[in-house]
Amino acid sequence: MTLKGFVKTITYITGIFIVFLIFSGISYMIIDFLNKKNNVMDIGEYSPTSTLVVSETPTYKSKFPFIDVHSHHWDMPVKDLSKIVKEMDSLNMGYMINLSGSGFGVFSGKQKLMDINLTKSLQNVKENYPNRFGVFLNLDLNKIDDVDFKENNIKYIEDAVSQGAIGLKIYKNLGLNLRDSRNIRVPVDDDRLSHIWETCAKFNIPVLIHSGEPKAFFDPVNKYNERWLHAREKPNSFRPSDKYPSFNQVMYEQYQLFKKHSKTTFINAHFGWYGNDLAKLSKQLTELPNVYVEFGAIINELGRQPNTARRFFEDYQDRILFGKDIYKMDEYYIYFQVLETDDEYIEYYRKRHGLWRLYGMNLSDEILKKVYFENALKLFSNIDPNLFK
Repeated sequence: MTLKGFVKTITYITGIFIVFLIFSGISYMIIDFLNKKNNVMDIGEYSPTSTLVVSETPTYKSKFPFIDVHSHHWDMPVKDLSKIVKEMDSLNMGYMINLSGSGFGVFSGKQKLMDINLTKSLQNVKENYPNRFGVFLNLDLNKIDDVDFKENNIKYIEDAVSQGAIGLKIYKNLGLNLRDSRNIRVPVDDDRLSHIWETCAKFNIPVLIHSGEPKAFFDPVNKYNERWLHAREKPNSFRPSDKYPSFNQVMYEQYQLFKKHSKTTFINAHFGWYGNDLAKLSKQLTELPNVYVEFGAIINELGRQPNTARRFFEDYQDRILFGKDIYKMDEYYIYFQVLETDDEYIEYYRKRHGLWRLYGMNLSDEILKKVYFENALKLFSNIDPNLFK
């Protein structure tokens, strides 16, 4: 092709592209105009101002000091703890547990780096605020078929406890996408992990475990899925059946884990994703005396069924711990409001977690004290009880 022909071709292609852009822009403006004219919008955009007139009790500080057993601070080795302590004081939080002491997610597959992260995290706490923070260790389970896997894990736990770690956090990759050397999914109750639970029982440290996801994350993403907006905004959160086990399968494996290792104390994170089925969770807690629950990231489930949730808290008041999950100070306010007040039609802070309003459970002072700090003090003897007097 001659230079003149080449230039002519490029000019032609450029012209077509410009026409396409102009046509697309015009089409977009027409569609946008028609949508506005016909009041058509995405469900994520719909944010109605309620005309309901009811009393509100904004709650910026908990009625009693509390222990948050479920928080994540991957940068704890270098974190300025003084800033977060000021925020904790304003919330009336006496003690916070960082479940990500080993920096999981940053050093996945590199246990030695995870151990360094844990040591530095514990050092930062000891040198600055030893009575305000607790740190959990994490383990890399990817090498489950290595010859020295068991021996190394036992040593990691022993070393972590000797340094001051107060528990073990197990992440949701176990049971979902963790695979062994044969590329077979590792079930939650896999016997190759039994030594981990036995070692934690030996050192009397609890295991906080996150298994699975909310049930809706396993269901088809269609107009019937109440987490459809979540699927649109965070599609990787969902677990299609062609790639993952079913919700019931993962939950069954977790139940079997708890049952087989009755001497180990487990904290079932996120109410075991049974916040939407408290009858099921009640049955499990009755059958499994070694299991506690915490409600990180599921206050929206409790707040839409205040009467049922209140009865659950009354029945299992000695087994429930306060947990928040991702740390953000102003999000605690909704937790306090749902737990402490009888407010109605409370707006939740994250729409994709559920397109519904919440209602206060108005828990008694006796139950609040247990949930806020008394139950946690039973599990963690290192926490200074004077912080809660």
